Amino acid sequence: MNPPDQPAHAVASDLVLAGLAADDGGLSSDEAGRRLAAHGPNRLPAAPRDGVLKRFARHFQDILILILIGAAAITALLGHGLDTAVILGVVVINAVIGFVQEGKAEAALAGIRRMLSTHAQVLRDGSWQQIDAELLVPGDIVRLKSGDRVPADLRLLDSINLRIEESALTGESLPSDKHPDPVAADAGLGDRHCLAFSGTLVAAGRGLGVVVATGAATEIGRINRLIAEVETLQTPLTREMAQFGRQLSVLIVGLAALMLAIGLGLHDFALAELFLAAIGFAVAAIPEGLPAILTITLALGVQRMARRNAITRRLTAVETLGAVTVICSDKTGTLTKNEMTARHVITRAGSYLVSGSGYAPAGTITLDGELVELAGHAHLQALIEVVAVANDSEVAENDGQWCVAGEPTEGALRTLACKAGFSAEAHARLATIPFESANKFMATLASTPAGLRRILLKGAPDRLLDRCTGELGADGQPVPLDRAWWEREIDRLSQEGLRVLAAAARRVDDGRDHLGIDDLEQGMVFLGLVGIIDPPRPEAVAAIASCRSAGIRVKMITGDHAGTARAIGLEMGIGDAATLRVVSGAELEAADDATLRRLVAECDIFARTSPEHKLRIVKALQANGEVVAMTGDGVNDAPALKRADVGVAMGIKGTEATKEAADIVLADDNFSSIERAVEEGRTIYDNLKKAILFILPTNGGQGLVMLAAVVFGLTLPLTPVQILWVNMIVAVTLALALAFEPAEPGIMQRPPRQPGTPLLNAAFLWRLVLVSLLIGGATIAVFEAELARGMPLEQARTMAVHTLVVAQAFYLFNARFLHAASLRPALLFANPAAWIAVAVLLALQLAFIYLPPLQAAFATTPLDARHWLLSLLIGGAVFLLMEAEKRWLSRGA
Repeated sequence: MNPPDQPAHAVASDLVLAGLAADDGGLSSDEAGRRLAAHGPNRLPAAPRDGVLKRFARHFQDILILILIGAAAITALLGHGLDTAVILGVVVINAVIGFVQEGKAEAALAGIRRMLSTHAQVLRDGSWQQIDAELLVPGDIVRLKSGDRVPADLRLLDSINLRIEESALTGESLPSDKHPDPVAADAGLGDRHCLAFSGTLVAAGRGLGVVVATGAATEIGRINRLIAEVETLQTPLTREMAQFGRQLSVLIVGLAALMLAIGLGLHDFALAELFLAAIGFAVAAIPEGLPAILTITLALGVQRMARRNAITRRLTAVETLGAVTVICSDKTGTLTKNEMTARHVITRAGSYLVSGSGYAPAGTITLDGELVELAGHAHLQALIEVVAVANDSEVAENDGQWCVAGEPTEGALRTLACKAGFSAEAHARLATIPFESANKFMATLASTPAGLRRILLKGAPDRLLDRCTGELGADGQPVPLDRAWWEREIDRLSQEGLRVLAAAARRVDDGRDHLGIDDLEQGMVFLGLVGIIDPPRPEAVAAIASCRSAGIRVKMITGDHAGTARAIGLEMGIGDAATLRVVSGAELEAADDATLRRLVAECDIFARTSPEHKLRIVKALQANGEVVAMTGDGVNDAPALKRADVGVAMGIKGTEATKEAADIVLADDNFSSIERAVEEGRTIYDNLKKAILFILPTNGGQGLVMLAAVVFGLTLPLTPVQILWVNMIVAVTLALALAFEPAEPGIMQRPPRQPGTPLLNAAFLWRLVLVSLLIGGATIAVFEAELARGMPLEQARTMAVHTLVVAQAFYLFNARFLHAASLRPALLFANPAAWIAVAVLLALQLAFIYLPPLQAAFATTPLDARHWLLSLLIGGAVFLLMEAEKRWLSRGA
């Protein structure tokens, strides 16, 4: 067994084998079967998903919807079947809209999911076999080669130039060198060089390892458990709507009870009639169309974001992005391209700058601002000859995207050669010393197009400096090596976060056709340095600037080293060189909760972080009252994505676990889509406020009609089913038009709304009361006046309904702008959907008043031209009075 408290990466490989009761000859099939029964299949447990009925039932949990269901039950007991059917129909329609939209989002996401490794090369019964990765067990001997995906957590027993791409797990932008030697017990995930982790990709070399963990016991499985344990928070919108719903429900139930008390105590109402009046009041006051409008408005935002390559899994996520105050972002593959790029070339002739990013051979090389032709710069040509010929990678365009086959750093050098116009095809490679972790260099013996034979050497600068006695001087001739000068240049590039490679060469005899390590020990001439970095996405730089102007802080959280993180952060525009501080994972580990809350408030870059660190950072920001969005593409980002108020995953390079944890998946891996989603979210919130500002006063007017009738002992102007008609046709026509309102000017120049800000402020409440009194008072006055003129009750109620509808149609144009005047023609016609909605409403009202089937269902009768003119005059008066109110309030402000 392993020594107590010593993990597999901290002990020798033979002790690991002994602890697993295994050896390098592999397991027998019988033993593997017994272990499979004990440990279970090598797969992650499937994420539980609610059944169809449970997901559908969630849409009935709103307290206002529950009050409506109660009202339907009472009308059923009183024998009013039509009222019951209409109320329940409204409730079911709301639920269906939300349920269908959720299903669409899940279906859209399914198209971009990718699976982990499915097969493994394992030593069983003394021979190598390919088996399903799910059948692996602890103690199995597995071999790896370039291009394989690691099928389980392995303790390496042997390796040959093994390099594994672990960015999805550790956040490292470069593949990690692997070797069997144990490391410190407290080594971070990215420093456990003797382990290969499930789900990571072998970039180069070969390896042999013993399975030490499968399924849920792997590092990915540990993160999966962490995800399952993370507590998700309600979105700001759902919190505000829930609070608003509770307050409104208490008010409605209280007033309905008051109506019953007044009706029984002061007036001679029949109990059944009084119950109907109370139900009518509840139906009038409850904005039952609001859930539908909320869902439709969010769904429209989801569709607009889908056209911008952002797939939304949860409707409220887009709106939540509009409320975020902080965006926490992973670096590798999110803010950067995860494509290594040569940026600087240093020779004794000068410091060259290289433009372009990624593996696309588009870019230029300049010296002191002037474009460089390779033929006129012998120093540069000599260096590029080395990095292009001593290179095993290829870059090629695939479906419009340039990709590298081979090592990312070699791909960057290959692209550099392409930008310089250098081709290695005419060079004949005669012998090679391949890259090995122990040597950290690669050398080739090559014949040049001129027939000369040269040793070309590239690799780690310190290893090459040890082998060089000279350098290529400013005049193009070899001179003694000035090691101190080169080390200063190496330090300068390293401090900028660049990975530095060096090149050296020397000529050999024309007859030489072999190459050994001894040939590199003397006479090598140092040519120069190449600085390589994983560059920022240009669109991400602009998006960060836009977020900062919108009052949103962007924080970079990465598993990469502090120097690299700082360099990228400065290039991204996150802070400035004088004040930017990078917090390390070790500092985070040592910080208590109070210290961490201070650190996350003061600092914007966090380096060498683990999944637990990222999760703690998000929690600390939320504890500070921030609304947090978290973006990332790796498994290590998934717990923080799930905890954040809104999680955003990359769709192309993102892992399955990340997509499952996220609320939004970017199909194009473009950070700028997040900035556009913030703008979309703010627009949606504005439109929701406009819808609420429209619906609540109109519902208030209807409720006032019913409340006043009971309090003053009047005949009820409306029946419950007529009120539902008004609520639903207004919601699906007029209120829906507000969902199509364009973004307000300067929407990304204003700060985020403060968390905890109530949905209804004092100005909203004032307008609610004013509009309710205007519309409700006008409706009661018309109803009573027509009754006094001898109009039959059914026709008077038809007139009351029509007055309500027309007044709300006019008020729509007030509500389209919260503060700006609506009388200007440019604004009146800015949203064609509003005029289409009015036309549809008019058609529905004509049917309501004049079609016999609807007359029978809603107890309506035809109206005369005089009644239409009167309702139009009332609607116009409401519009003008509300415009005057806006102007009065704006003067006061």
